[in-house]
Amino acid sequence: MSGFLEAHYLWIKAFHIITVMAWMAGMLYLPRLYVYHADAPRGSDAAETFKVMERRLLRIIINPAMIAAWILGGLMIWTHPALLQEGWLHAKLGCLVLMQVVHALFARWRRVFARDENTRPARFYRYWNEAPTLLLIVIVILAVTKPF
Repeated sequence: MSGFLEAHYLWIKAFHIITVMAWMAGMLYLPRLYVYHADAPRGSDAAETFKVMERRLLRIIINPAMIAAWILGGLMIWTHPALLQEGWLHAKLGCLVLMQVVHALFARWRRVFARDENTRPARFYRYWNEAPTLLLIVIVILAVTKPF
């Protein structure tokens, strides 16, 4: 198995990058939808449209991309287990755990909106819209520069 993974490592890495890009695109867009949804009157056509958009974005794009990114990243580590000795990878994995927490919060808030129970203002979601961006910056810097 490791021979197969080694022979296809660059393909695995390419698909890992693609799935991370899809995951992050959704993670950057979903809280922006929440900003608009928070300002839409409950029960309005706009609010109902946002519910559909949020559900589809999370279930069809964000969740599958996140799962694929974790699997492909895991395969990369399995292929090169020496990576686990690198400090930058531990920091990157820590940031990925934080990204997973943000993902879980976004999924929870989608369910709150779906039940018409949101009490938070649009400004709250504007702030949270920055969390994936900040984590993404740190993750990319760690993966590219490998500072420690």
